Amino acid sequence: MWRLNYETARHCEATSHAKPKQSLCFEIASSPANKLWRTPRNDELVSEMIGLLGKKIGMTQIFDRDGNRIPVTVMEVGPCTILQVKKKETDGYQAIQLGFDPKKESRTNRSELGHFKKRGLKPMKFVREIRTENLEGLEVGKELHANNFAVGDYIDVIGISIGKGFQGVVKRHHFKGGEAGHGSMFGRVAGSIGASSFPSRVVKGMRMPGQMGNERTTVQNLRVEKIDLENHLMAVHGAVPGPESGYLIIREAIKKKRPRKWRFLEEGLEELKLPEKKVPVAKVKKVEAAPKKKPAAAQPAKKK
Repeated sequence: MWRLNYETARHCEATSHAKPKQSLCFEIASSPANKLWRTPRNDELVSEMIGLLGKKIGMTQIFDRDGNRIPVTVMEVGPCTILQVKKKETDGYQAIQLGFDPKKESRTNRSELGHFKKRGLKPMKFVREIRTENLEGLEVGKELHANNFAVGDYIDVIGISIGKGFQGVVKRHHFKGGEAGHGSMFGRVAGSIGASSFPSRVVKGMRMPGQMGNERTTVQNLRVEKIDLENHLMAVHGAVPGPESGYLIIREAIKKKRPRKWRFLEEGLEELKLPEKKVPVAKVKKVEAAPKKKPAAAQPAKKK
């Protein structure tokens, strides 16, 4: 169905005196003047992203200067080979196609092999596009490394979550379930899923048993704690989706952007000026000394 608003429909009625045509309304809906009401696409929200491809290694823990324990996920990030540079003039949008983790030619089908051989590159297991507005210095065949991020950066990590198989409502939707006493006859079942007379159907979005996991998942605002540029390793605070050795897309956090550009290996790591932690100083209350009591004067002895 075409997405139309009130003003678009009124314009169509005024010009054609009939039902609005799909082609005419589509042109109006896609015009620049009508972008305010239209829901932005995902590629428009992340048009100026910097991102890399990687693989999940596992989880461990590190300690900061104050001795606090930080759970981190270690990822292998890069090197990512630029396979293709897409421009607005030729492709309608700007992006770079990255490849990660080389594979044998015998494990590649002919269509994919032709794509790589045309550019004189080795076949890659994991190929994804990163949309970006800045194409300065990006050429086919160059490699991008983990130094595109810095310690203290916030990133979003995208992966395929671990599949749990077919699960019930208690595990999948955190239902409480019925009473566990004798004769309850309820247990862990879903219960009623709708009325009989009205609306005589199951409402869309009803939480029911079904496939759990094994879907694209994004974890946002993970802080970069350590980067090992020589071994292509990065440690981030928290967990990332997917199993060990699962492929990931690592991009700058969409909610915590900062001015940046693409960096290459010879430029080294970028050092961010991190704000110093203010250590709260305990306020010591001054305890005033209690006034000394004057010794009571000796009373004269009573005469009998």
